[in-house]
Amino acid sequence: MKKDTHPDYHEITIEMTDGTTYKTFSTWGEAGATMKLDIDPTSHPAWTGVHRLIDSGGQLAKFNKRFEGFGLKSS
Repeated sequence: MKKDTHPDYHEITIEMTDGTTYKTFSTWGEAGATMKLDIDPTSHPAWTGVHRLIDSGGQLAKFNKRFEGFGLKSS
């Protein structure tokens, strides 16, 4: 095997959204680093069945403002 062609494979800590942690091996970061997840099986709608809208950067608010008068009018 050639030297310096493969990334360093080391132990890191994964922190879930609910605060629980576990250790695994990865090429991400440095040895002993902690990866904090924004979305994981405890919070993702595909696993929880709970859907909620996340407004990132005001995109949802911008859409709602643009189309607020659009729709059926009751008489």
